[in-house]
Amino acid sequence: MADIPRLRSLFTHHPDYSDLTPVQYADGLAWLLKQGLVTPNGRPLVRVGGHDGRGKAAAFNIAQVRWTAAAEDARSETGAAGEQAVLRLLEENGSAHVIHVAALSDAYGYDVHAESPEGAVGHIEVKATTDPTRLTVHLTRHECEVMRRDPDWLLAAVLIGAHGDALNVVTVGREWLSLVAPEDTDRRGRWESACFSVPDYVLTRGVVRADGRRMVPDAVAPFMPVWGLSQAPSVLSM
Repeated sequence: MADIPRLRSLFTHHPDYSDLTPVQYADGLAWLLKQGLVTPNGRPLVRVGGHDGRGKAAAFNIAQVRWTAAAEDARSETGAAGEQAVLRLLEENGSAHVIHVAALSDAYGYDVHAESPEGAVGHIEVKATTDPTRLTVHLTRHECEVMRRDPDWLLAAVLIGAHGDALNVVTVGREWLSLVAPEDTDRRGRWESACFSVPDYVLTRGVVRADGRRMVPDAVAPFMPVWGLSQAPSVLSM
């Protein structure tokens, strides 16, 4: 178990934790200390990923935290598989200048830069899931800000199969995302990430710009009747 100074250094310097600032991590630690979830010597009161609810956590009626490294690894693998699936679709269907910018930096606010054979540019944020029953996506504040100022930005959602292949690819309407994205209502509070439960009527089959130009031909985009979609091709609103 690492102590607080080591964790602070990790959060400050490791790229996997760059989605939040050091000040935000410090604010989180202050809140945990205030709630009594971290002891004064820097030890957690709640046992993460344990097998029982006994001990101090149970004494304070604190729920067990259900987090495991395996589950986190599975989420990361699903996300990576979604990005690779979109890259393959673009490259195999004639797109020029396909760049996996997420492998370079998180600062872009999207995962893939691509140009269609007709010259249309797509700045594609990829969200992947293995759940065919509902589509839920998480966006950071930075991703939403890029969406609002970049006309080439689009959100592609990918259903990943058991072998890491894409079973379904759709585009989420950016007008709807802009409408339902949270807003700051007080200067003392600032949202940093949001979860969206996406309805079927804002989905369009394939990888499609807001102006209707397709980054991947409709005929080759994988499609399954999931997330409330029917067998009909892309007739849903952007």
